[in-house]
Amino acid sequence: MDDYSMLVKLRLNLFVVFSSVLAYFIVAGSTVSWLHVGLIAIGGFLITSAANTLNQVLEKDFDKLMTRTANRPLAAGRMKVSEAVIFAGLTTIIGVVLLAMINPLVVLLSMLSLVSYAFLYTPLKRHSTLAVAVGAIPGALPVMIGGVAAEGQLTLIISCLFFIQFLWQFPHFWAIAYLAFDDYHAAGYKLLPVDSNDNIDSKLGLHASLYALLIIPFVVMLYISGDASIIASIVSGLMALVYLYMSLNFYITTERRTALGLMFSSFIFLPVVLISYWVL
Repeated sequence: MDDYSMLVKLRLNLFVVFSSVLAYFIVAGSTVSWLHVGLIAIGGFLITSAANTLNQVLEKDFDKLMTRTANRPLAAGRMKVSEAVIFAGLTTIIGVVLLAMINPLVVLLSMLSLVSYAFLYTPLKRHSTLAVAVGAIPGALPVMIGGVAAEGQLTLIISCLFFIQFLWQFPHFWAIAYLAFDDYHAAGYKLLPVDSNDNIDSKLGLHASLYALLIIPFVVMLYISGDASIIASIVSGLMALVYLYMSLNFYITTERRTALGLMFSSFIFLPVVLISYWVL
């Protein structure tokens, strides 16, 4: 079971399900269908499991080169590729069947997430820093999927939640990639902008700050549209300002300490924002 937990990236997977279910609650308001909540949670978990499995199938030779991924079941040789592919196929089929019980758009968005993560983001990581932007799309789709499960169509609140989660990922991921730069570099991944000497671009923190700044208009938009209460908007706005501050701090002094600060603030930001929109 430990190998399958690693194969599906269990902690990441549960966070994906968490954000999708919270988005459902935010959009559904008082009209919650607990059947749909269960379908989103289980179906989303299965589709995400398939995407993460295919990611490791495609990256098994490169995972061997990184300390943080060398012990994954495929990279370490404890699991056959055929076993992982069959598992990904089964989880995809069952996940699609469950999500189809909600509405077709949920299935479409879920498959878009799987395909873009496994077959666009995964190979692009070795060729271009654009992989971060491409990967941010499936990274933000869970909230859109949860919202569409509740509403049946795209709305302003769903779009705002999508863009908040999309933009959040850039500082979050760059902080992690900065801390693990040597590992990523050893495997040939091009996830951070570098200069001609293969040193990390000194403007990385500035880029992170710009994306953090862009979150604020969507927080404001949710309040102006009446989709968020003033208390939830204040909480989310304060969290966005803290996130911006930590990103600027990373830009002013680009080092391990500030990268850790930005990374930990990113872990706090998204759950607090989503929970505030749901509860407050």
